[in-house]
Amino acid sequence: MKTTIQHNNKTYEIDLLKPIDISLPIQNNEQNPIAWYLDQPEINPVVMGDFVGSVASGKSSTNFNSILFNPHGHGTHTECLGHITKDFYSINKTLKTFFFTAELISIEPEMIDNDFVITKNQIEKSLNGKTSEALIIRTLPNSNEKKHKNYSNTNPAYLSEEASVFIREIGVEHLLIDLPSVDKEVDEGKLVAHKAFWNVKNVNEVNVDARFDCTITELVFIDSEVTDGSYILNLQISSFENDASPSKPVIYKLL
Repeated sequence: MKTTIQHNNKTYEIDLLKPIDISLPIQNNEQNPIAWYLDQPEINPVVMGDFVGSVASGKSSTNFNSILFNPHGHGTHTECLGHITKDFYSINKTLKTFFFTAELISIEPEMIDNDFVITKNQIEKSLNGKTSEALIIRTLPNSNEKKHKNYSNTNPAYLSEEASVFIREIGVEHLLIDLPSVDKEVDEGKLVAHKAFWNVKNVNEVNVDARFDCTITELVFIDSEVTDGSYILNLQISSFENDASPSKPVIYKLL
């Protein structure tokens, strides 16, 4: 099922029957990725007296589960600048459109002061002058361990502030990365990459030129067989009135 998209005086063709899902599912077992010192998410049948919300239990005609999870620590999620501000901003209110041009690049973070860091020079070199509304960063090496890794206390790779500024300045509105955060795990609350991307200068009184309609999506996973290059991104979220929502980014290769 091929379709043509006209956007900013350009025409793109994609095959809707060939989606590439780059999200990680939420599941209540050791296969679930974890960050920020959380336990595994919980997915359990509702129990009320003799009622157990499980067909297998023989005490219900339906499966009726409650789910306890944290969007930031339990899988692919998309967040707005409300993630770092005193005032409340909702991803459900700030993300208004869902299809974007996207570039996928692969980068092996550099060792800098005992940290693995994604630098401006690496991103600039990988893009080679290309621009798009969304940027998807796949870190190397790209092992399947990412699908179920416990990132807590591992000091994962992160973006340098300079890299985040560069991404903002070239007009990227939606940043996607296969790490639990664009910032360092323990950074004394500085969050320099988040602030630089959203252009937030004061978290207590947000400046008017902050990027309210831009998003960061973390903990994606892109199979190694998916090649770097240009795509159309469909960024899907759940309708949570929260700073972040579990999300399902899907990309389509340009034909």
